[in-house]
Amino acid sequence: MEEILIISNYYPPEKGAAANRIEQLALKLYQNKYRVTVICPLGNYPKGELFTEYKGKFSVTEKLQNIIVKRLWIYPSVSKNILKRILSVLSFSVGLLIYLLFNKTPKKVIVQSPPLLLSFISVFVLSLKNKKIILNVSDLWPSAAIELKAIEKGGFSHKISLFMEHFIYKKATLVLGQSDEILTHIHLLFPEKKTYLYRNYPNHQVLEMALKTEGNGPVKIFYAGLLGVAQGVLELCQNIDLEGKNIELHIFGDGAEKSQIEQIIKNKDCSKIFFYGMLDRIDLHEKLNSFDIAVVPLKTRIYGSVPSKIFEYGSLGFPILYFGGGEGGTIVAENNLGWVADVGNYTDFNEKLDEISKLTKTDLESIKKRIFNDVKVVFNLENQMNDLIKKEVF
Repeated sequence: MEEILIISNYYPPEKGAAANRIEQLALKLYQNKYRVTVICPLGNYPKGELFTEYKGKFSVTEKLQNIIVKRLWIYPSVSKNILKRILSVLSFSVGLLIYLLFNKTPKKVIVQSPPLLLSFISVFVLSLKNKKIILNVSDLWPSAAIELKAIEKGGFSHKISLFMEHFIYKKATLVLGQSDEILTHIHLLFPEKKTYLYRNYPNHQVLEMALKTEGNGPVKIFYAGLLGVAQGVLELCQNIDLEGKNIELHIFGDGAEKSQIEQIIKNKDCSKIFFYGMLDRIDLHEKLNSFDIAVVPLKTRIYGSVPSKIFEYGSLGFPILYFGGGEGGTIVAENNLGWVADVGNYTDFNEKLDEISKLTKTDLESIKKRIFNDVKVVFNLENQMNDLIKKEVF
């Protein structure tokens, strides 16, 4: 059985798209006869504090679904303070540096990026050891950081980040990109670099649609995921107009903006917005079975970013109300997955809600069945992985 190592800043039991994406990759590789090891921090995300089972420990090795998971110490933080966030990434990166320098590693290593500092350290050490480096890029940094106003363009942090970005692309043996925009960006910098599209398709293995469309009551729109600055759920709660519409908004998740979202709902005395907190993925899917439409927002258009929720909820049969701009909107529109509102344009967003409010439950049931059947073919994780293995990516 061939060995492969995955280096990631996130892994279950942590929540969110990043942890789910790496777990799916690890499990699919195992199913294809690889012996998979994952190196990641002690579980802490998205709360920014170590989970109970990892408190007081410097490192932990465990086996989850036949995947060997080595967790190293981290100073956890989800603070908006950039210095604390850097310290958090740096704390894990130092431990990772020591581990990679003094421990034997397989010939093939998958490195997740971002975080950029983590991927830079990993690629630096692995290139010295002449490993096959498979760089898995889910977002473009530092360009995404500038669009989110996390760093200043032309500043010291930007220049350092650009150096690290160019270094990892240059030294990687090949690059997996979550979007066509990511691959285009890399080819502009390194035209000869081998790149492959690797979408974050889920692996629900659901043969029949489990969604139930309730015959009475309002259309239930939901957001489920991280409540951070990039997602813009706080701003959505501030600007959504549900007056006179046969629509409810239900929010599931946790993150930096959680308390502000709860406060806004309380202050506005909203009878049509409901907040549930973070649920386990299985419990969440069971809860969502009676809901109707998934809203996928981003606060600003981020070049290269394609929210995995498009694939996650489309595969369950949910129509998508997309509000994030860029390639994600193109995917929703071209595959007839729902509605696309101009990013940041709440007039357009609320007009789309007017359209949705006029749908009957029969209309929604028909849309769900069509999307469920279409997505099984178009967004197929098994086919994608088989294709990459045939191309000898791994």
